[in-house]
Amino acid sequence: MTTADHRETADGADTTTDLLVGGMTCAACVARVEKKLGRLEGVTATVNLATGRARVAHPASVTPQQLVTVVESAGYTAELPPPADEHGTDPGTDPGTDPGTDPERRAKGAGVGERGRLLITAMLSLPVLLFSMVPSLQFDYWQWVCFNLAVPVVGWSAWPFHARALKGLRHATATMDTLVSLGVLASFAWSTYALYFGGAGEVGMRMPFSLVPEAGDAGGHLYLEAAVSVPLFVLAGRYLEERAKRGTGTALRSLAELGAKDVELRDGGQGERVPVSALRVGQEFLVRPGEKVATDGVVTDGSSALDLSLVTGESVPVEVGPESAVVGGAVNAGGLLVVRATAVGADTQLARITQLVSDAQAGKARIQRLADAVAGVFVPAIVTVAGTVLGFWLGAGVEPAAAVTAAVAVLVVACPCALGLATPTAFMAATGRGAQLGVLLRGPEALERLRHIDTVVFDKTGTLTTGRMTLAATTVVAGEDTDAVLRLAGAVEYGSEHPIGRAVAAAARQAADGGRLPSVADFQAVAGVGVRGRVDGIEVAVGRPRPDTPLPDLLQQALDDAHARARTAVVVEKDGRPVGVLAVGDTLRPSSYSAVRHLRKLGIEPILVTGDGPAAARAVAEQVGIAEVHAEVTPEGKSAIVAKLRDEGRRVAVIGDGVNDAAALASADLGIAMGGGTDAAIGAADITLVREDMQAVVAAVQLTRRTLRTIRANLVWAFGYNVVTVPLAATGWLNPMFAAVAMSASSVLVVANSLRLRAYAPPRGGHRSAVGQDGPAPRSAADGTPASHLEEIR
Repeated sequence: MTTADHRETADGADTTTDLLVGGMTCAACVARVEKKLGRLEGVTATVNLATGRARVAHPASVTPQQLVTVVESAGYTAELPPPADEHGTDPGTDPGTDPGTDPERRAKGAGVGERGRLLITAMLSLPVLLFSMVPSLQFDYWQWVCFNLAVPVVGWSAWPFHARALKGLRHATATMDTLVSLGVLASFAWSTYALYFGGAGEVGMRMPFSLVPEAGDAGGHLYLEAAVSVPLFVLAGRYLEERAKRGTGTALRSLAELGAKDVELRDGGQGERVPVSALRVGQEFLVRPGEKVATDGVVTDGSSALDLSLVTGESVPVEVGPESAVVGGAVNAGGLLVVRATAVGADTQLARITQLVSDAQAGKARIQRLADAVAGVFVPAIVTVAGTVLGFWLGAGVEPAAAVTAAVAVLVVACPCALGLATPTAFMAATGRGAQLGVLLRGPEALERLRHIDTVVFDKTGTLTTGRMTLAATTVVAGEDTDAVLRLAGAVEYGSEHPIGRAVAAAARQAADGGRLPSVADFQAVAGVGVRGRVDGIEVAVGRPRPDTPLPDLLQQALDDAHARARTAVVVEKDGRPVGVLAVGDTLRPSSYSAVRHLRKLGIEPILVTGDGPAAARAVAEQVGIAEVHAEVTPEGKSAIVAKLRDEGRRVAVIGDGVNDAAALASADLGIAMGGGTDAAIGAADITLVREDMQAVVAAVQLTRRTLRTIRANLVWAFGYNVVTVPLAATGWLNPMFAAVAMSASSVLVVANSLRLRAYAPPRGGHRSAVGQDGPAPRSAADGTPASHLEEIR
């Protein structure tokens, strides 16, 4: 989060404030907090049980302290998150951090107290369970030993449940803790009565154990095993649940920890290490091999390879040199770099990524709102059912012991916790995994909409293609060496600022030994014509074909092929004689073909809509396998095409990177922006691809579908569990002890199922054979047939 979690919205009329809410244990608590906050005029709140965070939109007239007071009046604790650190990340955003999600827990020592309470409860409870369940171990006065062991469990171990239940009672509400507290107290109260007044305390008393509760002597049956097992298993379940929930936030926590802690400033040649928080825009700092880049910047000196896998998911190290932009958090895998800082703190890409993930996890899906609404009335309904069951069995003439057993089992087995955790834990795991893969979801709504997308509209330049000019093909006449011609052309183009010239020079340097090109004498650049100069005593000219100089058939064919593929071709001349044709074009991303193919397999139809001419559009469409193409389309025209597709009943996603794509991104069912694109495009999008890899689109779709399947499975389990177990408990077919085990296991299973999303692996690129081969720039064959321009210059 930003340092000020109290911030204005885009229109300036309302303010959004984040609160850390403590004491919530189930979805009923979520519903109560949202309801209390919603009673304030103009206030809407979204509370996430998994993160313990409330995001509140409210008028500026309502202060954050008033919001805290309202939450506290509902019986919970609340506080503003701690300030953001020097990386622009909020340490309170992740449920896995201790302090963590509950200010109340933080004040009491957090996980250490919970673990200690669980261990002591286990030591006291296990003898009671053994003696109660194994009649052969029962000795004279065993029941009194169990009673004395149970007293601290009921009073001390279960005190958090009693305290929260009493707090809820004072506020006229009931939660999961109410059910647990009532179950424990009812079991213990009955056992106390049986020991002191019902004959169960007599010497030599023996009690059989059954998986299914049986009616026996009304005063001779004890339920001490239920009184101790309920706190034991619920504490164990919540401890495991918290550990599992910490796993769902691992990715966000990892992002927050990626940033460097200190940095070595470059000051007059002598470095000084200072905290990253002291770094300012414009300052230069050193990045030694193995160190992390402290913040976003531009390389001013040195060259190296940067490992961006932890930041953007890019698996291949990226070569950088002077004027190359670098990202904070990247690891320097090569030489020494000098970097000038261009952004610090919350303005860095890493901080923005962390912020986007945190904001997404604060949202709530529509399906979760339904679950929370059900949970809001669930606990009062279960208390009513338990009371009804007790009255029914007593009225039917059943012995009081059996009636109490059924009522206690109903109280203990019911579990709204799973309902509250079913969606947020899955979404947290999915957004975290998505961030690791370079896919940032703006919120749960984006996830839900992406699941139903059946059409994807692609922009061309900067989306399917790299948006950078590169050398696509080189053709030379017989008797000339391809490398030598490219070397001469690159030498004279090295001094050119034209995009075509830079592309030729870059390819020549790539192919040259040591990356060095010969020097040029008498360099001249003629606007609209080309460049010329003397290299190694040879007059070299690179530019448009001259009308007065006919080209050999091979070169003319290469020129025509380049034009057919919407490439720009230049002629290379040696001492006035044409010797080669260089075709330069916008290179297709290596992953584009594979991404389109995978999307088709997923049942999604790709469409290409671009402002480029028909020849360029068709060339790219043929390469990636897109049948429907719209060329020479204006920004307004892109929006019109999207609207037409939606009118036809299609669910449309738009993928783009430029200002001209912003309107189409905003008008689509779902907008997907390339992370390297403009701020306007990213701001209008629902999903941002941090890594400029089209396979990330496939990963987003697959991860989304898997997430929604997980959420459905969680909700089916959460609802189905209660539908099955509550009637079993009400009819006397469920022992309270096993009811406690089942209740605790239900929440743990839901969270564990969500954690499976962290193991999702995207499909590997299935590029065409021309893609990804190492070597120099692709060249034409001797017959003049251009090579595929899928291959990038390496």
